[in-house]
Amino acid sequence: MKFNIITQQTYLYNMRYSILLVFLLESFTTLSFAQFNPGARQISMAASDVGMSDDVFAVFNNPSGLGQICWREIGVYYSPSPFGLTELANGFIAYNEPFGFGSLAVGGMSYGFELYRENKITFASSYYYSKHIFFGVSLNFHTISIQNYGSDNAYYINLGGLFYLTNNLRLGFSVQNLNRASFGKDNGNIPQIMNTGFSYDFNNDFTFNLAVEKDTRYNYSLRGGFEFNIIENLSLRSGFSNEPSQYSAGLGINYSFFNLDYAFFTHSDLGITHQAGLIISFGVDGNRKKKIREYLEIE
Repeated sequence: MKFNIITQQTYLYNMRYSILLVFLLESFTTLSFAQFNPGARQISMAASDVGMSDDVFAVFNNPSGLGQICWREIGVYYSPSPFGLTELANGFIAYNEPFGFGSLAVGGMSYGFELYRENKITFASSYYYSKHIFFGVSLNFHTISIQNYGSDNAYYINLGGLFYLTNNLRLGFSVQNLNRASFGKDNGNIPQIMNTGFSYDFNNDFTFNLAVEKDTRYNYSLRGGFEFNIIENLSLRSGFSNEPSQYSAGLGINYSFFNLDYAFFTHSDLGITHQAGLIISFGVDGNRKKKIREYLEIE
């Protein structure tokens, strides 16, 4: 009886992985499965922050925004069990180094499990003109490995721009996978995504974002979100999007040079999933927006 129970458990375990692998392989024919826009802060605002992009995770989302950060910064993001599946776990790490012309940054990503794995390393640079106009570019080296099916890699370029239209209003854009790279012989399995949007600071404590995202394979997606520093060390965030319809929310705990972020978002079919992130800002503490405005000499 004990042998039968163990055999049955092993069978169910293998069946789970087999079904999951089939799901991933079917998804692989249309897109790279890993998340492209990390950061618990960003996700809690429904990835509407293309016009804000003011922390180290801009290396993945809109590299031009890195030029606003005049301090060293490192960030770690982790989603341990998206929609209850540890096999979909993904993590990101990023580092920003400021220079007189802007910033240089590097980031890395890992996604998947032993049957299906994606890894990515990103190098980014941001330049500014008169501290009100920012441009950025990143080079990505992305690998994929599927057990018993082999592996492949691809290089692609991301571009971004960010412009201060007024002291409080910004316009941003980004293009991911500009050169339309893909894995294998199939086209389009690494998505090409274009974002543009506005970000408006009502004051140092409240920012509202509105953006439009276009994956070249799907309909336009409208995204909105806000960040509100309700007290000195606590931020509340929320966001929405359509195509697909999603709601997100989260909070940030900001103490000294540590920023601990949490986010969740809903999926119409799969339910709720959770993310967490940590950002360490070296040599600076306090209100992020205030520090940036001081650096950019914005009153």
